[in-house]
Amino acid sequence: MKHASAVVGADVLRQVKSIELRTRRLVSTLLTGDYRSVFRGQGMEFAEVRAYEHGDDFRSIDWNVSARMASPYVKLFDEERELTVLLIIDRSGSIEFGDPVAKSRIAVEVGAVLALAAARQNDRVGTIIFSDEVDHVVRPAKGKLHAMRVIRDMIAFEPLRARTDISNVLTYAGRLLRHRSIIVVISDFRDSGWERQLRNLSHRHEVVAVTVDDPKELELPDVGWVEIEDAETGERLLIDTSDSEARIRLRIAAEEMRLSRAKALDYAGADHVALRTDRPYARALHNAFAKRARRLRR
Repeated sequence: MKHASAVVGADVLRQVKSIELRTRRLVSTLLTGDYRSVFRGQGMEFAEVRAYEHGDDFRSIDWNVSARMASPYVKLFDEERELTVLLIIDRSGSIEFGDPVAKSRIAVEVGAVLALAAARQNDRVGTIIFSDEVDHVVRPAKGKLHAMRVIRDMIAFEPLRARTDISNVLTYAGRLLRHRSIIVVISDFRDSGWERQLRNLSHRHEVVAVTVDDPKELELPDVGWVEIEDAETGERLLIDTSDSEARIRLRIAAEEMRLSRAKALDYAGADHVALRTDRPYARALHNAFAKRARRLRR
């Protein structure tokens, strides 16, 4: 497992400051949009049971107690003072691809937004950076300085391996977190066999999956013969992109992969935020979280 160096270059520090300034508005928007309502399921702990009163939400009825008492009783909860946010960042070979920006850059900036939002709410935040192994870990802690360290390490991290093993990092995250937490996995999910581990995490934690795709992965442009290299396996394939049937087959395969991934994330109980490298992520992130907040208020 890689550990961050105590010596950080000036260029990395400049990038940290740049990201902080660039994302400040989005961080404020998330907070004014009721950051805690987005993760309401996390910030509640059981307080007591009392008799049902007119106006209480019927969904809070404790049916076991109500049956014993022969009259309706409801569960009451108090908001926890702090939450724990764990950012799981993919830095495998496929995530380094993208145009006009790499998918990894989107992943780091989204992680920075959430780290800063957590810090401003005095919540704990940490990160796990992974490829086919757990490469770097910053355990969750509170404070602006700690959040800046999380961002610094995400920026300074240099990928060690190209392959991906999502199930491995999800298993590690389950062992790392002792209490119910918010887990945000930022990846293109170009791997298999992770569904069961993600579902297991969703039973104990609040899980948000942020997928990042590049348009060239979804539909190849007509540019003649091109050599495509798999960023993780190194396998190369020569494709005639001027062949419309070949482009259609690739587009269908990409769409099937995208739909299958979305279905798997839904089955696992994770909220899904879909981002692309050719579109600003701020609006998509804000809209997804606002939609989630509205759903939880129902």
